[in-house]
Amino acid sequence: MDLGLKDRVYVVTGATRGLGNAVARELVADGAKVVVTGRDEKTAEEAAAALGPHAVGVGADNADPEAAGRLVATARERFGRFDGVLISVGGPPPGFVADNTDEQWQAAFESVFLGAVRLARTAAAELEGGGVIGFVLSGSVHEPIPGLTISNGLRPGLAGFAKSLADELGPRGIRVVGLLPGRIDTDRVRELDGMSADPEATRAAAESRVPLRRYGAPEEFGRTAAFLLSPAASYVTGVMLPVDGGMRHGF
Repeated sequence: MDLGLKDRVYVVTGATRGLGNAVARELVADGAKVVVTGRDEKTAEEAAAALGPHAVGVGADNADPEAAGRLVATARERFGRFDGVLISVGGPPPGFVADNTDEQWQAAFESVFLGAVRLARTAAAELEGGGVIGFVLSGSVHEPIPGLTISNGLRPGLAGFAKSLADELGPRGIRVVGLLPGRIDTDRVRELDGMSADPEATRAAAESRVPLRRYGAPEEFGRTAAFLLSPAASYVTGVMLPVDGGMRHGF
């Protein structure tokens, strides 16, 4: 199936590793060009180099108010166009209600929430019909995840923002989509499993709750995201799609 990605240009934030990197790899594999970002300039450049000549790396922190405009400008300067953005950011620090400090909440709000809002607003102003704005959120949009209190507080709000944005941008032909990863086998998930006394038992227990009985591979998430960002999904907007092996039991 031709997704129609050839020569389209996307900004993918948080793409030096994990889910963002998996999406960037799949976009490039299908012919797109990408601007990949990470907080560290050198790491972002190395990630782009690994993707080949159709990628450029930019050091950018989503919490920086100037980052959004700079990333769109880079897409236009390096590749001549701008077709969409996937807003992915590393998860906020784990912890329970009593553990997380005001400073942790504030830092996570600036990066995870407000940074994403700024990126989406900037993209919305720059995109034309056929453009797309994607958000990497979490299964916590529907059900809180124990030990991830800050994420549980912020991700559902971003899903609400994305739904509102889909309604507002729809008349201009711009789509907005969200992806809700479950247990995908990334460094972040392995780190969370590693916080338990027995990481292997924790993983086995988590896999037993997934109908497919395994963690997802990053490339499986990447392929799903690439489809949603592509012209092949041109009549899909306003959705929050779980990529979780069936872990969400509601409709």
